[in-house]
Amino acid sequence: MGGGNLRPMYHVQQLIAGVWGADGDGGRLTVLDPAGGTPVSEVPVAGEAEIAAAVKGARAAFLGWARTAPVERAAALHRAADALEANADRLADAQTAEMGRPLGAARTGVEAGVATLRQYAELGPVRGGRTLAGEHDAIDLMVPQPRGVVAVITPWNDPVAVSCGLLGAALVTGNTVVYKPSERSPATGWLLARLLDEHLPPGVLSLVTGDGGVGAVLAGQDVDVVAHVGSTTTGRSIAAACARTGAKVLLENGGSDPLIVDDGVDPCWAAEQAALGAFANSGQLCVSVERIYVLRSVAPRFLTALVQRAEALRVGPGRDPLTELGPLVDQRHRERVARQVDAAVAEGARVLTGGRVPNGPGAFYPPTVLAECTDQMAVMREETFGPVAPVMVVDSFDEALSRASSSPYGLAATVLTTSMSHAQRAWRELPVGTVKINSVFGGAPGGAAEPRGGSGHGFGYGPELLDELSAVKAVHIEAPGGEADGRW
Repeated sequence: MGGGNLRPMYHVQQLIAGVWGADGDGGRLTVLDPAGGTPVSEVPVAGEAEIAAAVKGARAAFLGWARTAPVERAAALHRAADALEANADRLADAQTAEMGRPLGAARTGVEAGVATLRQYAELGPVRGGRTLAGEHDAIDLMVPQPRGVVAVITPWNDPVAVSCGLLGAALVTGNTVVYKPSERSPATGWLLARLLDEHLPPGVLSLVTGDGGVGAVLAGQDVDVVAHVGSTTTGRSIAAACARTGAKVLLENGGSDPLIVDDGVDPCWAAEQAALGAFANSGQLCVSVERIYVLRSVAPRFLTALVQRAEALRVGPGRDPLTELGPLVDQRHRERVARQVDAAVAEGARVLTGGRVPNGPGAFYPPTVLAECTDQMAVMREETFGPVAPVMVVDSFDEALSRASSSPYGLAATVLTTSMSHAQRAWRELPVGTVKINSVFGGAPGGAAEPRGGSGHGFGYGPELLDELSAVKAVHIEAPGGEADGRW
């Protein structure tokens, strides 16, 4: 399983207050290709003074950008979307180099980002306030306005699509942005920022790079909103920082999404759905299937089919066009996934396939199916974020629904069922932001939901995100008093 030694190094730069090239007062870090361990990105680590300067620059640029006509802001987003589309291969290649994602899936992520920018470019100019029925000789308005400076802190697992959502929504509503991509995919964030910056006034977008310490300093700055997609632990730290500064916080954090396989479904089809949900992007998606509850009547055939599907997946470097399952993002993350699987086996889980760290270079981990899992195991309680499908056999739909609902997370859930009554119960009773019936990754464009519990809060996608990034002002206007006759 080869590495990335044929790739050129990415030499990332920062963008601070309209100027590219800040070296990084905090030093430099190097990102390694997870398929082979060779260096692929050299990245400056922003110091506190640089982060403060980026926020100050964004604050200075805010008034001009907020006063820019919404159609002009939207036009800038459309031009940026065209630039991303023209550079889709460069952006996809950077993702594959930094976090191992197969090239085809990486391109799909770029396409999703382009579509999101265009969606917000269309929605931005048509948003308005509303009038209220008040006194006859007065006007009352509810008017949305940009909040100010938005700190956008994004993850590595789908870096273009997620970043485009938060950046596009913030920019089209008239906010200025300080953008901090994950230290595991900084070159992807850098390329994205360069493409966006070409179509924006100076200072409207700044880019700071580095490790988690940079994100922590940014979250504690004088900003108006912090929007974060990433781990629950980091999200809670950001929420605490925003409680001190008064900034609004938007969080889409970890999940432990359940999949229920009901009586009466085709077990082979259900296994295809389960494999897609558990193994796509090597299980490194916020909405990956993390735990499976299957009814006893379909369990034997379902497990057989799931194992067959897992064993048929081609594992390899992301740049190989035949690869279906790339490496995990790095060795540290692979160790975490392996520890969870080993702990489950020690507690009585049975490995049906996979479950062993392979020999050779790279952060590869095989698609793994575990049977005889219990609620107490970490693979059923926590977010594994790897290509692991832990399965528990249950005796009834009621039991499946109860166990699926018992989690500190509340991101999403999937139910495979032929029963309309079970489908109706599931979407009403599951305490999550998104419920998908008979499709692990289904959903209409523009859809959005609010995560719950440890998975965060606030809308992170869809038209509702534009509302999250706006502040509504109430305005009351009436004619002046005194000697005037009060006529308009």
